[in-house]
Amino acid sequence: MAAPELAPDSDLARVEWNLDPLLNGRGDGAAGVDALLDDALGRADAFAATYAGRVGELDGPGLVTAMTELAELQDVIGRAGSYAALNFSTATADPERGALLQKVQERGTQLETRLLFFELEWAAVEDEQAERLLAADGLEFARHHLRTARRYRPHLLSEPEEKILAEKSLTSHSAWTRLFEEQAAAIEVDLSPDGDQADGGPVALEVALSRLFSPEREVRRFAAERVTAALEPGLRVRAYVLNTLMADKMVDDRLRNYPHWLASRNLANEASDESVAALIEAVRARYELPRRWYRLKARLLGLDRLADYDRMAAVTSEADSIPWSEARDLVLDSYGSFSPELAATAREFFDGAYIDAPVRPGKRGGAFCAYTVPSAHPYVMLNYTARRRDVLTLAHELGHGVHASLARPQGVFHFATPLTMAETASVFGETIVFGRLLAQAPTPESRLSLLAESIEGSIATVFRQVAMNRFEDLAHTTRRADGELSLDRINGLWAQSQEELLGDAVEITDGYRTWWSYVPHFINTPGYVYAYAYGQLLALAVYAKYEEQGEAFVPAYLELLAAGGSRPPEELGQIVGVDLTDPGFWDTGLNLVERQLDAAENAARDAGRLD
Repeated sequence: MAAPELAPDSDLARVEWNLDPLLNGRGDGAAGVDALLDDALGRADAFAATYAGRVGELDGPGLVTAMTELAELQDVIGRAGSYAALNFSTATADPERGALLQKVQERGTQLETRLLFFELEWAAVEDEQAERLLAADGLEFARHHLRTARRYRPHLLSEPEEKILAEKSLTSHSAWTRLFEEQAAAIEVDLSPDGDQADGGPVALEVALSRLFSPEREVRRFAAERVTAALEPGLRVRAYVLNTLMADKMVDDRLRNYPHWLASRNLANEASDESVAALIEAVRARYELPRRWYRLKARLLGLDRLADYDRMAAVTSEADSIPWSEARDLVLDSYGSFSPELAATAREFFDGAYIDAPVRPGKRGGAFCAYTVPSAHPYVMLNYTARRRDVLTLAHELGHGVHASLARPQGVFHFATPLTMAETASVFGETIVFGRLLAQAPTPESRLSLLAESIEGSIATVFRQVAMNRFEDLAHTTRRADGELSLDRINGLWAQSQEELLGDAVEITDGYRTWWSYVPHFINTPGYVYAYAYGQLLALAVYAKYEEQGEAFVPAYLELLAAGGSRPPEELGQIVGVDLTDPGFWDTGLNLVERQLDAAENAARDAGRLD
């Protein structure tokens, strides 16, 4: 019934990150974290003693000095926080790691309350005076950050109120988020037929979900049923967590005078409500693209209609198991074909033990890149199962990694971008590797297989993320209008958003109605998901510029990455010649997806798979 397990990969088993550099020689593990936090607390007390009540009196050089001290302080705090969070992510069931993370969050909140005065006093400076201060020489490392911070003026509360909210966050959002992460990481899926533990046994959720790529429909159906069964035991708890955090956000938004549930996320993303609405509606207007693909896929699989568990099925019988060492070499060589500097930056992640790749019990699902702080190196976490899609995930996360690495000279205030720009390098890197794979494809069948994976990646990143945004929109607005949502109501809203996306092309099974419940973004960062679509379409437009200009494009692209978040998104786009203010911008990226769909149909005909 279940697909055979992959052979052990000795190279992969050794791919563990080394977090000790984050502690900066302060000690091992918890002792090093404590030393960093003690240092940060001393710096925070000195900073408050010097500047509390005096921010409005600073001149230009004084503001430069203050921001320099604050940057050094944020670096120390960031090292401790990054260590604790990354340490926890690979073993979420370990009570010592959980306790260390909690300690960092608690002491981090103490530090936050000591420093709140600066943000509030800076926001209170009159506009004319603020502009004079922002023009000070030597403020380049913080100028955009300070200008952006002033946009929050209408949403800030008094200092005592802000302190209360910061202190209470430990037992509100932070606590519920940790509970959800621990619950989700503990999910194990029993893939043994008829309970026979000798054949299949419990596996991590990530491994079970990878079975949905199987070319055998019975394997996919069985895996989907078992995933649904594995989600069931903690389902009501996760629904309660979602309800609680939606209520928590509702209260925050009301206190801070945000007009709707997504407004605070848009502000953080430096994106107007109008531009985000235009993105979402542009994608929804092209939902026929994924439906067209799924209808084609049904024909390729010999089915009248796909079920939800068929969406990721392989459309060819080609084996796609790729050992870790081969994936590493392929990604690095592909990056090098674009830019030796890009490849050298990516290689640092492998040579310096900045990647954790194997699937392990209790490890957080999915993949991510942690920027950490500019004085330290970024880290990448994967759950590598040797599928070709995992190779593209490696390329994707290393794209984030090289973006973070190249932007480190910008300093702590500017090296990270808004979420709307954060996917640019990751999708670009993934596209480079995909292009290499496609160029090497020896047959129409191989091309079809690769194009299918790319199209499905775009569907997952653009169309599905917008559908997930629609679920969040329905859930948050309904929660605010009607009160706490029942589990059935949440499931129904999820199904409604997915049915809008899939139309009559895919059957939504009853079990799939609960699959919202392992998605961490709904819990950790409400409103996050549309940024994937934004970033994917932006990156496709940037890649189109590369196709037009060739090697001449490389310096501008590297300049874009090195700029980090030091400028507004519109100005960053101008570096590589894209206009984010153009209402037709989104259709440019969507048209590229449609071109790939046309190519897939042609490859299917060339392979003799269509009449």
